[in-house]
Amino acid sequence: YSKTINLPQTSFSMKANLSQSENNWIEFWDKQKIYEVLKKQSEGLKKFILHDGPPYANGDLHLGHALNKILKDIICRHKFFKKFDVDFIPGWDCHGLPIEWKIEEKLKKKGKNKNDVDLQTFRQECREFAEYWVDKQMLQFKRFGIQTDWQEIYLTMTKDIEVSIVEELMKFFEAGNLYLGFKPVMWSVVEQTALAEAEIEYHEKISKSIYVKFPVMEPNENLSAVIWTTTPWTIPCNRAIAFSENLDYKVLKLSKNFPENNLKKDEKILISESLINNFVKLNNITDYTVLRSLNKSDLSKIRCSHPLKKLGFNFEVKLYPSQHVTDDTGTGLVHIAPNHGLEDFELGQRFDLGNEPTVNPNGSYSEKVPFFSGLHVFKADNEVISELKKSGNLIVSSDYNHSYPHSWRSKAPLIFRATSQWFVSMKKNNLRKNILNEIDKVKWIPEISKNRIFSMISERPDWCISRQRNWGVPITIFLEKKSQKPLLDPDVNKKILSVLKEKGVDSWFDLQNNDFLPEKYNPDDFIKVKSILDVWFDSGSSHVYVLKNRGIKKADLYIEGSDQHRGWFQSSLVESCAIYGQSPYESVLTHGFVIDEKGKKMSKSLGNVISPQEVIKKYGSDILRIWVASSNFNEDVRISFENLDRHSESYRKIRNSMRFILGNLNGWDLKNRVDYDNLPDLEKFILNKLYLINLQVLDNYESFNFNKAFQLVLNFCSFELSSFFFDIRKDTLYCEDQKSLLVNSTKTVMSYVFEVLISWLTPIIPFTTEEAWQCWKLEIDTKAKLSCHLLQQNDLNSVWKNDKIEAEWIKIFQIRDAFLFLAEKKRNNKEIKSVMEANVEFYFKNNSYNDIFRIHNLNEILMSAEVSVNKKIDDEFEQYPEVKDIYVKIKKSNGEKCPRCWRFFDRAKVSQILCERCNVVTNDTQ
Repeated sequence: YSKTINLPQTSFSMKANLSQSENNWIEFWDKQKIYEVLKKQSEGLKKFILHDGPPYANGDLHLGHALNKILKDIICRHKFFKKFDVDFIPGWDCHGLPIEWKIEEKLKKKGKNKNDVDLQTFRQECREFAEYWVDKQMLQFKRFGIQTDWQEIYLTMTKDIEVSIVEELMKFFEAGNLYLGFKPVMWSVVEQTALAEAEIEYHEKISKSIYVKFPVMEPNENLSAVIWTTTPWTIPCNRAIAFSENLDYKVLKLSKNFPENNLKKDEKILISESLINNFVKLNNITDYTVLRSLNKSDLSKIRCSHPLKKLGFNFEVKLYPSQHVTDDTGTGLVHIAPNHGLEDFELGQRFDLGNEPTVNPNGSYSEKVPFFSGLHVFKADNEVISELKKSGNLIVSSDYNHSYPHSWRSKAPLIFRATSQWFVSMKKNNLRKNILNEIDKVKWIPEISKNRIFSMISERPDWCISRQRNWGVPITIFLEKKSQKPLLDPDVNKKILSVLKEKGVDSWFDLQNNDFLPEKYNPDDFIKVKSILDVWFDSGSSHVYVLKNRGIKKADLYIEGSDQHRGWFQSSLVESCAIYGQSPYESVLTHGFVIDEKGKKMSKSLGNVISPQEVIKKYGSDILRIWVASSNFNEDVRISFENLDRHSESYRKIRNSMRFILGNLNGWDLKNRVDYDNLPDLEKFILNKLYLINLQVLDNYESFNFNKAFQLVLNFCSFELSSFFFDIRKDTLYCEDQKSLLVNSTKTVMSYVFEVLISWLTPIIPFTTEEAWQCWKLEIDTKAKLSCHLLQQNDLNSVWKNDKIEAEWIKIFQIRDAFLFLAEKKRNNKEIKSVMEANVEFYFKNNSYNDIFRIHNLNEILMSAEVSVNKKIDDEFEQYPEVKDIYVKIKKSNGEKCPRCWRFFDRAKVSQILCERCNVVTNDTQ
């Protein structure tokens, strides 16, 4: 009888083979120009602008890129479905240090350094390197299934965009927000350039902490001022000592020798009263007396000698009041190196301590520094400590573990170094206040991220936008030779821009002054600025050259990792608020970082790196996309191969659901769809569920809760469909007359389910839904759209929402659960083999359950041999513990199993070997 069974048939295979088949769908989309058709179809609809933050063009994509770009793609695909004209232009950051480093490494392998190559050749090498990686990353993004026009991209190094960046710089300059300042900045001695806050990360570092005596010259009384520092290398740069007017200072007299601390009997030391106990305990100083207090007037009269005076440091060290001095640690006296700390610099400016350079760009002491000149500061700590010890002015040296700023490119420690740099003022034109006001107007997702960026903007210093490198957009400003003041003249700026528009920004390095300056200026009186712009200024201006230059005021959404609160989110805010008076975005969505299963950051040294290419090769892009969609990306996202195996299992359940539908609908005509009123209650229940879940899924897509949306779909496929609807209707689909109302009703609902499933899943697993859609087109609906990615939302029929069905089926599932609960016991006791041979009796304490029994065919729903309700209860009934109004009795059926459909039936009532239904169907088909 197997030949009489209507088994499903479809070209949608059980085995996905995604790693291979997905490439075919990329070719299909390209060949059919699906995105081009989609954009044309969306013309005239409301715009949705997702502005893409540019990744850096310097290597293979990692899982952080995959997380970010797939999230963007899910959003864009959903918005197209919601009938928006989506505007998404992918971009790349192409300037800056990482690329420059790669070219320097390439030159070093040839025995050259960058100074051996002319500037334009070097810049061209950088440009070609970036171009190579843009092309390579683009292919990798396409392999992720990212849907966009890959011919329309933006690169920060294209001629027009570089000129746009210069135009934005000029606007800052002319508005007064840009200034040339000399002050300490975070300086990378490895990269030999200033760094902005966004380029700094903090790591634990063990430094040498030292207590040092500065012998007092006046009044001369064998007294020393004691300082504490964790940067011994700054001692040769010292010019003063700071004290607090809010602290009390005491003179301590030692009652005996402490040779291990270079302290002698009757020697006196000056220290803050609140830190005496900590100091003496730390240094094991047991015998001392407190002589007297010194007020601020006394302190201001003190003149010290430098602790390294014998090495040539022949200058006075005076004491000055400063608000930055506290009694948290140390001695309450802070040594001041004016060129190597922000507060130090400000105090130096206030009291005219001078600012002769003490450390060169490469991190070595300048020729102005006695004895240590030429020594690198990273190697100086031990040398300085040794000389302090020889001088008798080192009290103690010990290791000190603390959080310390490092370059996020080179990972090397940074130093504060005073240099002449270009800054964007956060105070000028009330910029900080305006930014904070705009932050309040933006929707931050999650909401807590608003507090983070608000705090960062509140506390951030002026933005250092100049870099002492070769590869990037030049700061196209002239300085007057004599005064070293910037030449601010709109006519000059216009001429500079006109030349750059014609010849590109590289011309700034090639052409002479007279090519850029109007005739009214003598070109010999001016010099060109040689620094280049911070790459964060490049990308921070992207809303201008990607959006505003195309007539778009601002983006609906920015979405990047949480590190961009100090990076792109912030630089974009500063740029836009300074020049355009508003934020460049309506909403900002933040995601976390990718970490391993143990919560550790991925790194080559730990050997825990998983690349997206590995994942795709083993599982396919759709599994990678399910990992993204299933994650709680507001937090850091874990990944492991075990995790991916679980997602593969989820994918298999969804794929099997689609395959079951396609297989059973193969060759069926959609014209045979049954009107809602004529559908059985089971089908109405499924449509009711479909309607309600659709609302939830779409709502979760709108609120970016893709994990909840996907879980709803997975649960629907696993529970309502596979283990319930399909399980019940298999018998109908395989064994009933294919022309029957029941079969057509089932297939009607399955066809609706398929269309809705495709709409739910297309943003997440676009390769699989395309494969399923093409099977649908081939086997069921030849008039369907060319691609599932061209589908647009149509509201589901509201009649499907059926409150009466919803209420009734709550009770039906309680009855079903009660039956399955006891049937499982019977199976475990080997009283029955399956529910199909179970005769079940119910007794209901609550009469509403009897109403359910009268209305619905529970025999069909429970898939049992026979179902009945008893008005009386006996000892064989068992109460269902979850719903105590339901009692169940199960016995094995005495009927025979139909060899065709496996249903049990009363053989005595029929003469043939098949059940009555199968007998009729087989006779009709013959």
